[in-house]
Amino acid sequence: MKKRAAALALCLALAWSLVPMAAEAAGSVYFTAAGNEILTLDDATMPFWSDGYLYVASSIFTGQVNRSLGVACLPSSVSKPNQCILYGREGSLMFDLNGNFVRDTEGNITYRGAIRRGGEIFVPASVVAEFFKLEYSVTPLSLKTADGDNYGALVWLRQPNFGLSEKDFINAAFSQIAMRYEQYLRERQPEDGGGNTPGGAQVPAGDGKTVYLCLEAGEDTAAQLDALDAHDARAAFFCSPEFLEGQGDLLRRMAATGHAVGLLADAADPDRTAAEQLEAGNRLLARATMGKTRLALVRNGDEGARREARAAGFSCLETELDRSDTGLRDSVQAESLLRQVSAQRGDVRIWLGDAAGAAGLRAFLTAAAQAGDRCLALTETLP
Repeated sequence: MKKRAAALALCLALAWSLVPMAAEAAGSVYFTAAGNEILTLDDATMPFWSDGYLYVASSIFTGQVNRSLGVACLPSSVSKPNQCILYGREGSLMFDLNGNFVRDTEGNITYRGAIRRGGEIFVPASVVAEFFKLEYSVTPLSLKTADGDNYGALVWLRQPNFGLSEKDFINAAFSQIAMRYEQYLRERQPEDGGGNTPGGAQVPAGDGKTVYLCLEAGEDTAAQLDALDAHDARAAFFCSPEFLEGQGDLLRRMAATGHAVGLLADAADPDRTAAEQLEAGNRLLARATMGKTRLALVRNGDEGARREARAAGFSCLETELDRSDTGLRDSVQAESLLRQVSAQRGDVRIWLGDAAGAAGLRAFLTAAAQAGDRCLALTETLP
């Protein structure tokens, strides 16, 4: 058990450089990033070099990658087992595995086709990027573990004018890269039944709890939604009038992807009662999403203010855990929260307020899934 924990221990020191690396370095670990998301690290879909060209798995162009890059994959079928199609606003690329070529929408042919490796079809990144007007880069990485240094690279596909340099993006995505690498190492180790995570931290066994995460919508909401969607998890976002008025796109995204929307009211407001504020919030929500909500959180109020809100038809948030002061910013706080969840009986509602960062949220969602817990959204919507 100790040997396995040591093998998985990932030091918080991930170096990046632009020093040229061998195009086909044996044993290198290649991460894939699309937009602002680091994808799952898997040997079956890991990019590789062939004849000086970098190849990426065609299957990555689904879900979040499809949404962020605007490129989707139509995989091979029984009737056409040697064909793979990528399509987007710019048109389509049809890869023919038999002929080792690719044909675009206009009939132009390039003799740099796809490669089948195992059960996966890989496509040349340069061809895809040029046709769909994307940018891509390959940045070498040095990954320091308890067993020594491993070398690899980050393959990053993004829309033009993304706004971050390779260095800045890697620094911003450090926690995602570390999480993916820890998960990759863990899955490559033989099971020892010890329930260890990298670094020897013990993950509670879990009893299949349902966890209801409740957050205050704000400047981190887009990144939090990315983290939740990547883990197929849901949460409830409680929104101020300012957020409801100015963030229609995020509100529509919440509604479309199954997250819950709640309303914030301030009982100390001298001009409007809590109930009046909540009614006004629902009008703003209906303008953005064509829907209303019963979920509410009344601040600075006593039971009388909450009674008034309930009389107006709202369901005031009550939680088993309040982490709005403690925070959820990193893996240490994520582990602490998971232990609190495991100590609770039955399902758990958690108020995180505005103290949850995307990195801490990702770490908690990963650990919760390992513990057998699932994160769902509260559902108190009105027609």
